[in-house]
Amino acid sequence: MRLGMGAVALIMAATAFGAKDWDAQGKTWWSHVQFLADDKLAGRDVGSAGYDTAADYVITQFEQAGLGPGAQTSYSQPVSLTQVTLNESASNLALSNGGPVTLGDDALITSTRNVGKIDAPLVFAGYGLDIPEAGYSDLKSPDLKGAIAVYIGGGPASIASEVRAHHSSGAERAAAMKAAGVIGTIAIPNPRTMDIPWARQSANRLLPRMFLRDPVFTVNSIEFTATWNPAKADRLLAGSGHTIAEIFTAADHNRELPHFATPQRLTVHVEVQEKSVQSRNVAGVREGSDARLKHEFVVVSAHLDHLGTGEKINGDGIFNGAMDDASGVASVIEIARMLKAQKIRTKRSILFLTVTGEEKGLLGSNYFAQYPTAKGKIVADINMDMFLPLFPLEYLEVQGLNESSLGADIRAAASKYHVVVQADKDPNANRFIRSDQYSFIRRGIPALAFKFGWIPGSPQEKIYRDWYRDRYHAVDDDLSQPVDLEAAARFDAVLASLIERVADALQPPHWNPNSVFKPNA
Repeated sequence: MRLGMGAVALIMAATAFGAKDWDAQGKTWWSHVQFLADDKLAGRDVGSAGYDTAADYVITQFEQAGLGPGAQTSYSQPVSLTQVTLNESASNLALSNGGPVTLGDDALITSTRNVGKIDAPLVFAGYGLDIPEAGYSDLKSPDLKGAIAVYIGGGPASIASEVRAHHSSGAERAAAMKAAGVIGTIAIPNPRTMDIPWARQSANRLLPRMFLRDPVFTVNSIEFTATWNPAKADRLLAGSGHTIAEIFTAADHNRELPHFATPQRLTVHVEVQEKSVQSRNVAGVREGSDARLKHEFVVVSAHLDHLGTGEKINGDGIFNGAMDDASGVASVIEIARMLKAQKIRTKRSILFLTVTGEEKGLLGSNYFAQYPTAKGKIVADINMDMFLPLFPLEYLEVQGLNESSLGADIRAAASKYHVVVQADKDPNANRFIRSDQYSFIRRGIPALAFKFGWIPGSPQEKIYRDWYRDRYHAVDDDLSQPVDLEAAARFDAVLASLIERVADALQPPHWNPNSVFKPNA
């Protein structure tokens, strides 16, 4: 397959980065998206032939961009995983006062292991968060020991969005719930902030889940987890004196949420099937020029996997993942090519990374952050996941903007291109912890992630929100959608400027003094 990529290489060779030919650069960026999101790659599912074709393509592009494998003998880093598929026909849920639960319509089982039988009371626990540094906890009262905790998505507006996002992550939430004695959890998404409509979540519910096989990643997870349809959530609360509408209204108006035991119990039986899967990350290095600083690395990352294939909708069952995240991988490639074309040598080394298993829970980036192929110190991660160049680049929303010195760096880089930087406008979407930058953040490494920004009430906001409603994790995230190629090229230029600035600075990035992510904060 790598030998068959000459046509793409010829297209790219025709573009020179010396002049700011945004249209040509955008078309070159799009050529990568076209290859990676083609139907022939069948959605780049982890462990699939399509994913391996994509990985081989990235290696070819890295070689052409002058990147080497660094201290490794190969650009590929093997990653071993276990795939878990729910046996839904052999699994069941039932409410003591409401009878059987219809899987897909009422609820989705998200557990990744067999559950022989649970019979436990349901307790509503607000947002289900425990945030000690903010003096906030939903897990103190009523007693949750031996219970299934029911909670809604989001968090109190009085707590910074990045802090809430961190404590909403799977690892942090599970640890807090286990400490409270919880044996199961049920999440109810808030329709106001729900990225994916319930019908699409339900249609995708049987897509396999995965976890890393290496025992270092073994976590003491909650025994049973599920997500409940918000339109059917009053079944969970029946007899409690509360309604889900009342609770969502309180959340939407930043009022305190109630906490209460319900008169209901839930019985649970879950069966899953497991199999081993092999995948790989792909990493290439542009070595730094400074004898001392070249052992420090700025990571530029994006995820290479997507969802593969599923049930056909209007004849299409391929999750092409053009924006999610062929777009980010294309930008990783283009920035590497840009630095070569402009003969830019930075003091620090730059490691260009495309990872597997982001859609399965940030697995490839978690593995890389634990076992980096870079022989030195990683000082920053600049992550590009689904940055959505759907309209001109006037505003750039930055997750992590106020957490580290990288905030000043992105402001300076964006200003060169007359782009205004914005903080996260959808804090309850928890995007700061939902992509691969979080694997580095958890290890104390400053990081940023990006989305094209907009002004509330503008046509751009409508385009952005319509995309999430109609295309996010849908078969319509394909090559037929309208994309602003010039804006994508401008984004790459902004990010290249940011990366060059960080890689050349005398001091590495640092967390701000009040950041929750600062080690030993």
